Amino acid sequence: MTAVETQITYSNSYTIHQDEAYMIQEEDWDRDLLLDPAWEKQQRKTFTAWCNSHLRKAGTQIENIEEDFRNGLKLMLLLEVISGERLPKPDKGKMRFHKIANVNEALDFICSKGVKLVSIGAEEIVDGNVKMTLGMIWTIILRFAIQDISVEETSAKEGLLLWCQRKTAPYRNVNVQNFHISWKDGLALCALIHRHRPDLIDYSKLRKDDPIGNLNTAFEVAEKFLDIPKMLDAEDIVNTPKPDEKAIMTYVSCFYHAFAGAEQAETAANRICKVLAVNQENEKLMEEYEKLASELLEWIRRTIPWLENRVSEQTMRAMQQKLEDFRDYRRVHKPPRVQEKCQLEINFNTLQTKLRLSNRPAFMPSEGKMVSDIANAWKGLEQVEKGYEEWLLTEIRRLERVDHLAEKFKQKCAMHEAWTAAGKENLLSQKDYETASLMEIRALMRKHEAFESDLAAHQDRVEQIAAIAQELNELDYHDAASVNSRCQGICDQWDNLGTLTQKRRDALERVEKLWETIDQLYLEFAKRAAPFNNWMDGAMEDLQDMFIVHSIEEIQSLITAHDQFKATLPEADKERMATLGIHNEILKIAQTYGIKLSGINPYTTITSQDITTKWDTVKHLVPLRDQMLQEEVARQQANERLRRQFAAQANIIGPWIQTKMEEISHVSVDISGSLEDQMNSLKQYEQNIINYKSNIDKLEGDHQLSQESLIFDNKHTNYSMEHIRVGWEQLLTTIARTINEVENQILTRDAKGISQEQLNEFRASFNHFDRKRNGMMDPDDFRACLISMGYDLGEVEFARIMTLVDANNTGVVTFQAFIDFMTRETAETDTAEQVMASFRILASDKNYITVEELRRELPPEQAEYCISRMTRYIGADSPPGALDYISFSSALYGESDL
Repeated sequence: MTAVETQITYSNSYTIHQDEAYMIQEEDWDRDLLLDPAWEKQQRKTFTAWCNSHLRKAGTQIENIEEDFRNGLKLMLLLEVISGERLPKPDKGKMRFHKIANVNEALDFICSKGVKLVSIGAEEIVDGNVKMTLGMIWTIILRFAIQDISVEETSAKEGLLLWCQRKTAPYRNVNVQNFHISWKDGLALCALIHRHRPDLIDYSKLRKDDPIGNLNTAFEVAEKFLDIPKMLDAEDIVNTPKPDEKAIMTYVSCFYHAFAGAEQAETAANRICKVLAVNQENEKLMEEYEKLASELLEWIRRTIPWLENRVSEQTMRAMQQKLEDFRDYRRVHKPPRVQEKCQLEINFNTLQTKLRLSNRPAFMPSEGKMVSDIANAWKGLEQVEKGYEEWLLTEIRRLERVDHLAEKFKQKCAMHEAWTAAGKENLLSQKDYETASLMEIRALMRKHEAFESDLAAHQDRVEQIAAIAQELNELDYHDAASVNSRCQGICDQWDNLGTLTQKRRDALERVEKLWETIDQLYLEFAKRAAPFNNWMDGAMEDLQDMFIVHSIEEIQSLITAHDQFKATLPEADKERMATLGIHNEILKIAQTYGIKLSGINPYTTITSQDITTKWDTVKHLVPLRDQMLQEEVARQQANERLRRQFAAQANIIGPWIQTKMEEISHVSVDISGSLEDQMNSLKQYEQNIINYKSNIDKLEGDHQLSQESLIFDNKHTNYSMEHIRVGWEQLLTTIARTINEVENQILTRDAKGISQEQLNEFRASFNHFDRKRNGMMDPDDFRACLISMGYDLGEVEFARIMTLVDANNTGVVTFQAFIDFMTRETAETDTAEQVMASFRILASDKNYITVEELRRELPPEQAEYCISRMTRYIGADSPPGALDYISFSSALYGESDL
């Protein structure tokens, strides 16, 4: 309110001065206007009714305004009622000086309230001067009914007029510009009532051409329902060219006082509803976070045992199915969870920003559901996941080796058992030498020597069988029991053959000197045929041997070995011809000397036909082996193409992901444009990343083809599929998190009223002290940044600020933390004290509030929200069910009771 001394003149008889202007007259109340009988009549009636509206509280009233105040008694009583203060005890005497003394006491009280009365003396009031009496009453009305009315720091009259204009603005046919003509048709009064109590008047039925009816409707409703006495006559207002301004102002001020309390309560209720709406929205976000966190943690809890299950399957098919299940997990089941984890972090950051902007305490998730808890659980999942994939590939390699060894074991066992199936033990156990002739004994001796040679040649195969069985046991072959049993049987039989062989040799040696003649040619044939035959058996075994290779180099090594073997064939053919030459020599001697041969070499069971047949078999197997090796070369070449195809894409995708990560980092600290420009740029990056997903999918397809071909290494690239997946997931998370950070900055800017220029200044300061250009400052750089922005920092104050910007004690200050701190330092928020003051208004200045008051003043949803959360008020002066709004207001902001 502007401090101006206002002078209001009533005719030439009296003047009022005020140090603080609570009323600036639109025009002076001069003598001519005062003499207007219509105005005087209106003032008499209005001022009388106004006085009686207060005097009735003391159980009295006045009939004639200039007569009933002459003795000063009711005048003093009126001042006591409207001021709430006690005046000195009046003089009850009936003499003139007694009356003057009482009136002077009243006038002195008025002056004590900052009102200067000029030319109004007690004598004029005691003498019943109507003009002076009306002027005095108007002074009282100004001081006690109108002075405190002020809207937007205007004077009392301007404030009251502005209040009327705002309340009636939406109503048709109403245009309040003054306190006289604007009220003649009664619509403005009806509009005031309808605006605050639409249940009392049906405004749509009022007519502008019925001013008498409109005014009487307003007077009757105000008197009956609003306790505002009828202070005017409708006919007097309508029939007067310009109704008395003071009478209208006096009557309208009663409406202001009648509705002011309701408006204050409405304002308080609106503030409370706004605060409660923020709390309800935050609680909803908290519930959503808890639900999403629980679901994600439960999925991790269910998934980890599956990945920790390292029980190997017995077959390659079963293990490859496990690998296929794992691929489905990585392609289908995990990606949505990656998005959920990212969204969870974004929701958490957004919620904390909203809580901070609304001056609420930070959100603390329930135990075990912090972002760090989820990150740790996720890290544990990925560690188990990595180990699981490595285990799967190791097991597949193991089973591949096991299947190969098992088949090789069966082949060698079958060949050995076929060799031993010829009754070797029975032959060694015979005692035919006891009845044999000399020639026969010699033949038996040589035959036994040949057998020992054959036995020694098979020693290597038995050792190979045992070694394969041992390796199968070490590789945990599922049918190891049958392998061990079969191997043990062969070894036991082999030991028995050795024992029997030694016994037979001992027996033959005892009679060896009895035998002198030996068929040298048969013996020589047997000696040469046995190792050659064994060589051919080995050659056939090698030519049919299965092989496993994983690279071009390995198959080339096998081809080289095979070429070396083929190079030995001419020499082997010479040995064959030499051996067959011995047999031909025997036939030639027998034919020459007419010896009848039995057709059986006494020293060996190997015949020339056996050698010829096996030689033909070896020659047949050589080209088949060539074909197998060439087919494997083709397969390895195809695998090499897969490796190069995968590497070509991976070597593009890997650097692309790294480049995008760096570009996003640069965009997040770029200050060349607005936050909206930065957001548009990030959205474009996000769209480009989404569009790039097809390249990742194609690479996944090539990776699957490689694994299906059992390709487990790739020398052409340093990027594995796992590296690409992790990089891709980090890129998706980074772009989503960066967009969220910019959204939070926009939210902070808009909520706190931070200008784009201020944000640019903050970002420029941060970029200057971000030495490593990684979006973070160390504490020393942060201190330098604050000093450059005008902060006078001591150690204690800087330590306090660090707890705000680095709550987890990471040792760095991120850009988002810096922005949050600067906006928190420069912005204003609502407080617990403000909410508490609003509740006090609704509670009519009580320290508690009732359920009925909450339901009357607040919308149903907000009212029930408060009722369900407020605690019972403890106090002797409170009714049953009273609620404690003070502790509730403090709790909204995480504070103790104020």
